[in-house]
Amino acid sequence: MKICLVGSSGGHLTHLHMLKPFWKDKDRFWVTFDKEDARSLLKGEQVYSCYYPTNRNLKNLVRNIGVAWRVLRKEKPDLIISSGAAVAVPFFWLGKLFGAKTIYIEVFDRIDKPTMSGKMVYPVTDCFIVQWEEMKRVYPKAVNLGSIF
Repeated sequence: MKICLVGSSGGHLTHLHMLKPFWKDKDRFWVTFDKEDARSLLKGEQVYSCYYPTNRNLKNLVRNIGVAWRVLRKEKPDLIISSGAAVAVPFFWLGKLFGAKTIYIEVFDRIDKPTMSGKMVYPVTDCFIVQWEEMKRVYPKAVNLGSIF
């Protein structure tokens, strides 16, 4: 199984890295911002850089659609996992076109309101994970795993 782990640098990337017991023995690659924290955390990993800022930035959304197209065509992941933020959107939508399964983990600090990224990927996500029971009202098909980080 080949896994694509995609997320903004900072907390989103840290959360994906905390899933190491799951991904450590799998073929994987990462997509994140080319920032110091990402370079440090992912030293020795295969990493593709994407454009930032992404929040409400239409130009970088379009640029990241191009990144997603190129990376997904080359790597052909079986599974795409993200905990946000906006960089996940083109990878999830294009990933579905390429036949990948998707898992999205909504952030812990959202208790009863969706994130913009969560709303955008929800329609194409195979497994949408929330960490609060209240979020099941926002995302009815979600799975509540409680605090996972």
